[in-house]
Amino acid sequence: MRTRFVIAVAALAALLTLDLGAQPVSDAQLVSAYRWHGKGENFGGFSGLEISEDGKDFIVITDRGYVAKGSFEREDEVISGLNTVQLGPLKSPKGAPFPRLRSDSEGLASNMDGAFFVSFEAKHRVMRFEGGKNKGRALKKHPDFKGLQNNSSLEALAIDDTGTLYTIPERTGVEGSPFPVYRLPAGSKTWEKPFSIPRFAPYLPVGADIGPDGKFYLLERHLSGVLGFTNRVRRFDIGPDGFTNEVELLRTPVGLHDNLEGLAVWKDDGDNIRLTMVSDDNFKFFQVTEFVEYVVMTHAEDQSKAQVEPAN
Repeated sequence: MRTRFVIAVAALAALLTLDLGAQPVSDAQLVSAYRWHGKGENFGGFSGLEISEDGKDFIVITDRGYVAKGSFEREDEVISGLNTVQLGPLKSPKGAPFPRLRSDSEGLASNMDGAFFVSFEAKHRVMRFEGGKNKGRALKKHPDFKGLQNNSSLEALAIDDTGTLYTIPERTGVEGSPFPVYRLPAGSKTWEKPFSIPRFAPYLPVGADIGPDGKFYLLERHLSGVLGFTNRVRRFDIGPDGFTNEVELLRTPVGLHDNLEGLAVWKDDGDNIRLTMVSDDNFKFFQVTEFVEYVVMTHAEDQSKAQVEPAN
């Protein structure tokens, strides 16, 4: 027990000494941490999340190729319950569930209009699914996809209001190198690699979303040994030359939450940005499935701008 404690303290000390990039300038406040209990061998492993503009309806996928839709129950804007439909398998173009080696679905992107997109990291690809049938078709691949690392490729997927897709791999294959951003413009069949995103160890990308403000939000995580997981959320402006104006909105203490992998960004009735995340329990009895929700207060955003903008 003493050895484990020493290892845990050492891991925490190492984390605190790393260059973690942009420092937080906005307050993200925890408002919900709801444990989701389900039944059946296919429940768990939730790795992707999308939420409607009003924060009520959601879609989730698991890393075993299953999808579920549902809605949140809220009391005083805090998640108090769920109404969900039964989990169902994602299906190939032929209408059959994917075999295990092709079912590792990780990223989810949807404008909640019926269709949704899923990125996979075993056979590296992005597919489009129609909401009612869960029957997919593969999109054309970028040449880089073939050489991505197994079990560490297209984790983060997002879509903007025009239908343009963005995806980022979990690992680059080169230690310390920036994460490439792949973009599929709406109506195009050809992926671009227009820019990259700064990398600050030890965090790795696991989820992404484009918020109602048009900004790109990236969820990252790190497993800090026996202490558990730590997560952070960075936000970027999307410009013609890449992602700019990086702001770290959230960095969670080690062990506060489980393995957060899915991120959805929306705006509540108070005009505040909400960061809703779901955890991947890896189908382990000692981990949990939870929805975690943080609010980025509008007044905090205003204060941070006032600190950096010169007075007239």
